[in-house]
Amino acid sequence: MAVYAPGTKWTVFQAGKPLVTTPKDGDIPSLALLSSSQIKSLLGDEIVFGQGENPKDSSESSNESVLESCRFRGPPVVFLGLHEPEGTQALPSSEFRTPERTEDIPGVPYLSVDLSGIPANQIETLLREAVDDDNNILSFEEPRSITQKFNMFEAAVFAEARSMLDWNMRNKFCPGCGSRTYSLWGGWKLSCTSVLPWANNVDREPCLTKTGLHNFHHPRTDPVIITAVLDEKGERILLGRNRKFPSGFYSVLAGFCEPGESFEDAVKREIWEESGIRVYNVKYHSSQPWPYPANLMVGCFASADSSQIIRTDLDNELIDCVLVEARWFTRAEVAAALAHPQGTVIRQAEYKRFDNDDDQGGHVEPNIPPFRVPPRTAIAGVLITDWVAGKLGTTGGETVNNVKGNL
Repeated sequence: MAVYAPGTKWTVFQAGKPLVTTPKDGDIPSLALLSSSQIKSLLGDEIVFGQGENPKDSSESSNESVLESCRFRGPPVVFLGLHEPEGTQALPSSEFRTPERTEDIPGVPYLSVDLSGIPANQIETLLREAVDDDNNILSFEEPRSITQKFNMFEAAVFAEARSMLDWNMRNKFCPGCGSRTYSLWGGWKLSCTSVLPWANNVDREPCLTKTGLHNFHHPRTDPVIITAVLDEKGERILLGRNRKFPSGFYSVLAGFCEPGESFEDAVKREIWEESGIRVYNVKYHSSQPWPYPANLMVGCFASADSSQIIRTDLDNELIDCVLVEARWFTRAEVAAALAHPQGTVIRQAEYKRFDNDDDQGGHVEPNIPPFRVPPRTAIAGVLITDWVAGKLGTTGGETVNNVKGNL
């Protein structure tokens, strides 16, 4: 069983903040990976997946599809998958349907748990007892800043874990009938408790989820277009800032895709709605998972007539995110910001402004450049730096090869 296999690794979260380990000398932090024995006491039931109606009851031997790797009690747990060695050819075929055969698949099982509902003293005990021989520091950290320091594999594990845990925690009730939901398939499906064998459905209409396939049963990913708009000659870029951005911080414009839209149509609509600028020649560049909570950022380039009037009084559907300023920046201006030691630095405390603060001033603080842009750990930073470097529409062969297999 993957949960208690000797090499199983756990990523741990608390209200969306990942547990990280930092060397005492202050070196680069990394995603903390705990063993099953370290995390076991906080999981509740001895049975993690395949729980029954009552504590200590198992449903693993049941042939009921509504009980496959189900979980009703304890903090949310998600099976992230196996980190398979290079060259592994295992595919989800019928030969791996039995537990005995599944255990033959080579690889390290990864799971994740969010401890938001666990008493503080139990979490403190975990942090104290899980310290390794090197006495590295374990702590829950604000994710947007700390993940910039993760390697590609850690970033990919973090993105999957945070999105999946958030989805499990956020959707507590069935959209079909309002009953409580429960987790099955190791955290990859949510189902209505009214379909359980022991559910009391006297005088109730059957929930519509009892038959058919429903999109709210499964995890969702919301596509967001994020676009670097260039002038006719490709020598200037349109950057903006909204109320939630830290002081002097500018980025490219972004927005959610709507039902029935292509990415190209979404780019044209969003840029028009946010800034009053009509764009053309939309080209796809690259994408990035963005687990806040479960977005896929679709990076594009587009062109526009720079003589158009830029509007900042539009797109009021999200008042806190409305543009307070947008303008054209030259390649030299952006290159100077990128070259500055603080040009792409967002301090940890500033990340809270993306969620809470209303900082409309755009004032410049000491020791930072006239404006800042996102780092390359965010796709906005990739679009901006690739434009400055003259690499339109490509991230370069070497970079693509290094990323392949981690995202």
